[in-house]
Amino acid sequence: MIEFRGTTICAVKKNGVTAIAGDGQVTMGESVIFKNTAVKVRRIYGGKVILGFAGSVTDAFSLTEKFEGMLNKFSGNLMRSAVELAELWRSDKIGRKLDAMMITADENTLLILSGTGEVIEPDGGVCAIGSGGNYALAAARALYQETDYDAETIAKKALKIASEICVFTNDNIRCEKVGESENLVPAIDKSKKTEVK
Repeated sequence: MIEFRGTTICAVKKNGVTAIAGDGQVTMGESVIFKNTAVKVRRIYGGKVILGFAGSVTDAFSLTEKFEGMLNKFSGNLMRSAVELAELWRSDKIGRKLDAMMITADENTLLILSGTGEVIEPDGGVCAIGSGGNYALAAARALYQETDYDAETIAKKALKIASEICVFTNDNIRCEKVGESENLVPAIDKSKKTEVK
């Protein structure tokens, strides 16, 4: 059986805005880039919820579809939908584990869901999954702590850095965001020193 996989998804929650960014690469097996422009980050539930998925393509779509069904059932309550989906796996009503993970968010909550029934609320407002997830996570944490970049900028830059290291990640980056920032200030990079004349 041919396995299609690959991807990096990174999410950042900052100043009332949550951004989820993902790349567009689909890899066939371990050595062939099958597609460069796949869309793995999208809006659901009338645009009020965003998600990004990684893992086996078929399983990722299945996980997304089941989660969207739960959101409709529980009137968009993100946490309740995630927990109910996890309970389906734990009670073995779905029948098999899915080789996929998903990051999802609404304006208040950021969660990681796995195809094995785990629901995790990440610490620090930053998380990442997928083949380049550790690279993106490290980059996003550094940018979050050392710059004044907004959530979207951090997520995109972290993905760009991961794409330069991980062979299963490309720089065709798509980003969706939810929430509104109360104080819209320009992004300032604290790492750049200002010269005094």
